[in-house]
Amino acid sequence: MTDQWDKIIIGIDPGTNLMGYGILGVRRGKPQMIALGVIKLSRFESHYLRLRRIYERVLGLVEQYLPDEMAIEAPFFGKNVQSMLKLGRAQGVAMAAALARDVPITEYEPRKIKMAITGNGAASKEQVREMLRRILNIDSSMLENAELDATDGLAAALCHHYESMRPQIAAGPKSWKEFIAKNPERVK
Repeated sequence: MTDQWDKIIIGIDPGTNLMGYGILGVRRGKPQMIALGVIKLSRFESHYLRLRRIYERVLGLVEQYLPDEMAIEAPFFGKNVQSMLKLGRAQGVAMAAALARDVPITEYEPRKIKMAITGNGAASKEQVREMLRRILNIDSSMLENAELDATDGLAAALCHHYESMRPQIAAGPKSWKEFIAKNPERVK
């Protein structure tokens, strides 16, 4: 499977009841959806059993699709501290599964992902799904029953693809003093 792609990106939308994921393949700079879905966690009563399930499923996805990189949505800060703690743990366990197979990880704020996909950082999940359908030329029937968490995972992967395509600006010296310190032979 990996031979047909220049790069494979797994995108994760962390959650404690549903964790969405999307697998994006890139060939000659053109992204294409490989797979998407959710990890259902509500049947597990214990938060710790949910964390174990997240680890096992994400590790399984990593081993199945062999992604080159992971893009994960960073938790947004809410008012409920306990919910934030649980969401952060879920995100951390998903990250640990990728790290166990040496997959580099990049986090993106939800607004940045929405902005990259729709041009609007406050877009709804439905708007994100529709733009993914258009951008990636996905048949409507494939997405009509897809959970919004799954398309959010795919959106994280596409956002990462866009970010990795941006030209990098070389970091130069921050001041003349720093320039002189790094280039004494150029100063007379």
